[in-house]
Amino acid sequence: MPRLPTSTYRLQLHANFTFDDAANVASYLKALGISHAYCSPYLQAAPGSMHGYDVVDHQQVNDELGGEEGHQRFCARLGELGLGQVLDIVPNHMAIGPRNQNWWDVLENGPSSRFAMWFDIDWHSSEVRLQNKVLIPVLGEQYGRVLAAGQIRIDRERGALCVRYIDNPYPLAPRSLPVILERAAQYAFSPTLSFLADSLARLPVPNATDTAAINSRHRDKVVIYGLLQRFCDEHPEGLQAIDKAVRELNEDHDALDELLNLQHYRLAYWRTADQELGYRRFFDVNTLVGLRIERPYVFEATHRRILEWLSAGVLDGVRVDHPDGLRDPLQYFARLRQRAPDAWIVGEKILEPGEFLRENWPIEGTSGYDFLNVCNIWLMQPDGLKELTQIYSDFTKQPTDFAAIAQDKKLSVELEALGSDVNRLSTLFLEICENNRDRRDFTRAEIRRAIREIASCFAIYRNYVVPDRDEIAEEDREEVRKVLERAKARRNDLDHGLLDFIGEVLLLRSRGTLESEFVYRFQQFTSPVMAKGVEDTAFYCYNRMVGLNEVGSAPDRDGLTSAEFIDYCAKMQASRPLTMTTLSTHDTKRSDDVRARLAVITEIPGQWRSFLRRWARINGPLKTQDLPDRNTEYFLYQTMIGAWPIARDRMIQYMEKAVREAKQQTSWTQQNKEFEDALKNFIERLYDSHEFVAAIEEFVNRLLDHGRINSLAQTLLKCTAPGVPDTYQGSELWDLHLVDPDNRGPIDYAARRTMLSELKAGMPVEEIMNRMDSGLPKLWTLHCALNLRRNRPEWFGADAGFEPLVFEGKKMDHAVGYLRAGSVATIVPRWSLKLGGSWANTIVDLPGSLWKNLLTNETLNGGRIPVQEILRRFPVALLVKEERDA
Repeated sequence: MPRLPTSTYRLQLHANFTFDDAANVASYLKALGISHAYCSPYLQAAPGSMHGYDVVDHQQVNDELGGEEGHQRFCARLGELGLGQVLDIVPNHMAIGPRNQNWWDVLENGPSSRFAMWFDIDWHSSEVRLQNKVLIPVLGEQYGRVLAAGQIRIDRERGALCVRYIDNPYPLAPRSLPVILERAAQYAFSPTLSFLADSLARLPVPNATDTAAINSRHRDKVVIYGLLQRFCDEHPEGLQAIDKAVRELNEDHDALDELLNLQHYRLAYWRTADQELGYRRFFDVNTLVGLRIERPYVFEATHRRILEWLSAGVLDGVRVDHPDGLRDPLQYFARLRQRAPDAWIVGEKILEPGEFLRENWPIEGTSGYDFLNVCNIWLMQPDGLKELTQIYSDFTKQPTDFAAIAQDKKLSVELEALGSDVNRLSTLFLEICENNRDRRDFTRAEIRRAIREIASCFAIYRNYVVPDRDEIAEEDREEVRKVLERAKARRNDLDHGLLDFIGEVLLLRSRGTLESEFVYRFQQFTSPVMAKGVEDTAFYCYNRMVGLNEVGSAPDRDGLTSAEFIDYCAKMQASRPLTMTTLSTHDTKRSDDVRARLAVITEIPGQWRSFLRRWARINGPLKTQDLPDRNTEYFLYQTMIGAWPIARDRMIQYMEKAVREAKQQTSWTQQNKEFEDALKNFIERLYDSHEFVAAIEEFVNRLLDHGRINSLAQTLLKCTAPGVPDTYQGSELWDLHLVDPDNRGPIDYAARRTMLSELKAGMPVEEIMNRMDSGLPKLWTLHCALNLRRNRPEWFGADAGFEPLVFEGKKMDHAVGYLRAGSVATIVPRWSLKLGGSWANTIVDLPGSLWKNLLTNETLNGGRIPVQEILRRFPVALLVKEERDA
């Protein structure tokens, strides 16, 4: 029987942190108070994977992590310690490459592959040259030039022939092998080779839905290949003849081109992926192909090991990666829930402000971005955010309408990186129009523009309309209505009748087989548009307060009241009490401690303005021809302040990524060397400027203690608010990392063990606070809260109550507090810099007669208590109700 977690600890497994390494830290996790290890994906991934989301084999455990034996040792160690386990799983996609034998089979056999229906491939492209072919956009130059340069050739690898582009192998279609074998048969005077060539040529070519014929063809092919291998083993002269035929073919580019045209794939220049790719990807990553997980046999095959582990109690739960990529997320979760009725299941669903997880999804909740963003925006000072808007505008001269920026960036990625997806949707909708005489004169170009505009107007990641079940929620209808209003208001040049017709299809008012397919595919499309346009572009362009530029956030929002924070928590307790709460993940743009420090800037916008003006003036001479631009400079200063001390090389590397993501001065595909060199030189000169480094350190010191108080506040909220708290590896101490790869670097667990042992041995709270720089207060907060959760799970579970505490006084907006199950009280501050050390007689009404503060070990009488008294010795309070002695 799976056990519900009281807390999780995320472990990023890779070749440098294996199952054995994870097993070695398990006892530390137990001592910390963790109930469940939460592992990154560990089914077999592509060679060298550092994250595990590029699965190539669902039946095997990743050999780079220690394989089956390492996995067994790890699980056994967790069992010895009484720790549970949660696994991150990836149902949406697989990595392509020779280690993915299912994909290799598809490239070899095309629509006749046993796995042709596994992957989300368009075999009937509107491009005649791509009919029944998979585009493989890997070439560094135009195909003909690469071929002429001898970079594509036929090669023999372990006895089998393949196509090779530099170091990348691709299979040969059975129907193309006779070209080689017939010539080899003549050289070797071998009737056997002729017979095998004829046999391969006669293999049937069934379509992807003719299962019986496909299986029969596969059987015959395996027998023929076996005979060919045996012949080569027994007749060296035959193998020499094949090698001679291959050499001649490689020297004849025309003949080689003809052979390549017989394959079920087309090797192409990498830039063609933007417009002509024929398979659904994970976002715009060409090497991650979408799975048809909605098909029961694909679900069963890809989930066999996971379901076995859940059934056996090896796993207690799963985190489902990117459910928005699935054709029918509700169907998927219902199927998973049916097979694992007692498992703890959360989905990586990105919710926009005001959006909540669909009530009919049979899972515990999300992976925590919604909590992260509510907590983060609550720490920001509203008036300071408003002032920052003006400061940012004055300094950069950049627009400050984030909604307009985001929409513009979404349109850009639809035109470029996601152009292939738009083209497939346009072709499908063109067919719909052709079948409707009132709509048949809409052109492909008009349809393409309309689809891009509508998709860019979505304010959420996607809708969840299910035509096959005639299922459409009121919130789906409302979102489409708003989208159409926005699109019409923005684009008078588009035919509003076409926009309305697309809306009718999306709302199931115009029905049919093609219409249903369009609905499914359009909904799968809007998530990548949001992710690539907003997360990966707009968040690097709009830089008012970069600490708010987080997945699922609204960077233009001006704060959150304590009442709004309490309302959110109350709703979660009522609807998703076992959702995950988190502050950092492998995907966050900045760690929780970086964001906590940056939030303090909103308390001192005037000082921030002075800093900007002074250093823009002094650092002007360090630029090269006035580069970098002011927006990049603004982003750089905030990043340095949030992550300081950050090494020079890491800062240069990070900023290169940031400006390429922004796509304003340079990009990943069109690199502006002049700009990037100027930026690199500017950063190096800043680090060489003792005056500037001293200024950065001076400014950071103003924020330092207050940022740490913010960190303790959000840490305690994470641990006691409705939900199951997750701790990202290493973040139990101060952790000022930025985006990947910072978040998978080595963790000094030896130091953490020592510090935790000291705390458990007994340490006065004053000493804990004196060791603030080491991160000891954060470790102490986590340890106390997590152990309380583990020892008294009923105080934090689905049936535990959630009641806000009432604050009164001039500084009441500086705090939030609540009760869990009437027995645990949480009280945390915000805006501590503006607080100035004085709560001005602000009090909190704490019901009950006696409370013990677990963080200070002191006892308080209940009633109307000054907040100053509660937070006198430690910045946050975790109180447990006690009974008075009779």
